[in-house]
Amino acid sequence: MLTHLFLNRLLWSVAGLLALGAAATGIWRTEIYDRVVAPGLVPGAYSQDLLSAAAGLGLLYLACAARPQRTRHQIVALGLLGYLFYAYGIYVIERTYNALYLLYMAVFALSFWALATAGATLDRTTPSVSLPRAVRLTSASGAILQPLVFYPLWIGMLLPLMAAGEQIDSLYSIFILDLCFIMPGFVILSFLAYRNHRTGLLLLPALHVLGFTLIFSLAAGELVKPLFGAAPDGAALVQSLALSALFLVLATLHLAKLRTAWPPGESLPVLQPADTQPAHRQPSTGRRTQSRPSH
Repeated sequence: MLTHLFLNRLLWSVAGLLALGAAATGIWRTEIYDRVVAPGLVPGAYSQDLLSAAAGLGLLYLACAARPQRTRHQIVALGLLGYLFYAYGIYVIERTYNALYLLYMAVFALSFWALATAGATLDRTTPSVSLPRAVRLTSASGAILQPLVFYPLWIGMLLPLMAAGEQIDSLYSIFILDLCFIMPGFVILSFLAYRNHRTGLLLLPALHVLGFTLIFSLAAGELVKPLFGAAPDGAALVQSLALSALFLVLATLHLAKLRTAWPPGESLPVLQPADTQPAHRQPSTGRRTQSRPSH
């Protein structure tokens, strides 16, 4: 799926390691959010750190385990990078100016450029990719559902703010990240998957992984509220669990049924160092020669 896999794995491992450090610090010392995060949002920051720590560990594992033939490992890694881009984009855009802010910026930048590098090194020729039609349509339909819901919802919340010229103090980053990055991604990749395009078939499940981690962090935020003296919102918990379960099912189904195969007559390329090549070669005549037994 990806060429230059060593470079991609290096970026995954650095992003995962930095995210793990930032998230572990937030879990261990929640007071770092004092004065920079509204008290009511601290449980959400804590749960996000829990998921970010898991994502960091996952990226470290995938950086070690990924191989050219292991397409699913690479897809999941891209989904986790997308989650880190979103999660730390919130901290960066919302000006969470604590002692870790530069680290947040580093994870945000690294995850973005790791995704850009993956896009630039995506092998667009081989192998061939296939997905059963029913699974493809189900995965694409679940993806297009997100912009159909969230574009009207977020724009409907923005229009009164725009009419009043009002600026909100928190969570405005969600509008930026969703409307400018995540929802367009769902639209583009769902369209490509509908058309049975190999890029859509390969990258759409990465968005499902991203969606699962993001929404599950919201569910975890409700579950950890008692640790901060707040009561969970039952309706919000059920909605978050249901949506995260949908993303998990779509990602699992898509990845389980995804098939990659090299066309007949081709094999997985094996890179050989230049110094292993023969120093002299016979010029090609365009015809095959048969070896003769020596007498």
